[in-house]
Formats: sequence, structure tokens, C-alpha cells
Amino acid sequence: MKSAGRGKRISAVGATNVSIHGFWLLIGHRELFLPFEQFPWFKDASIGQVQNVRLLKGHHLYWPELDIDLDSKSIEHPEQFPLVSRALQGRRLHSPIFSSLFHTA
Repeated sequence: MKSAGRGKRISAVGATNVSIHGFWLLIGHRELFLPFEQFPWFKDASIGQVQNVRLLKGHHLYWPELDIDLDSKSIEHPEQFPLVSRALQGRRLHSPIFSSLFHTA
């Protein structure tokens, strides 16, 4: 008896394991960590917004709800892409996702 072939791949990209430090992004068979310190655009995003990611044209990642575009190479080699948003420089970032979990009185 022969098994049926593999089904069609549902998603080539997915965000997993969100923490106060960042989140993991699964791209095909690679898993990459995006620390909020290096990718501050995601710090104030909800978990749903972070997980709503699309892989376009091979290496191009897009988060439609956040209007964020990244090349996967900028995640693998952030030192080669030093641009940081001017709007976020010098601003303390606050994440509503974790504020209730780590609130101290």
C-alpha cells in the first residue's frame, strides 16, 4: 500500500514564541529570533499583529496590520542594515502585551 503524497504547504512563514525580549519567526525550515531591541517596531504590537505575517517574493516579509516590510537578510544579518526609525530613537518602548504580566507595585 502506498501512502498519499504530502499535502500543500499552508504557510511558509509564521511568528511563534513571543516574549518580553522578542519573538521567533519560522521561515520555511529556518527559525530566526527578532529581538525588540533590534526590531523596535514590533514592541507595541499585539500578538495577533506579530503573527499576521506574509512571505512575499522569497525573502520579503510583510506585516500588513503594522505596515512593516523586512527582508529576511536584515534579520539574519542586522549589522548590515543599521537603519533605525527616527521616531523611536530615545523613546522608551512599552508593550501592552506584557505590562500586566510584569507589573510591579
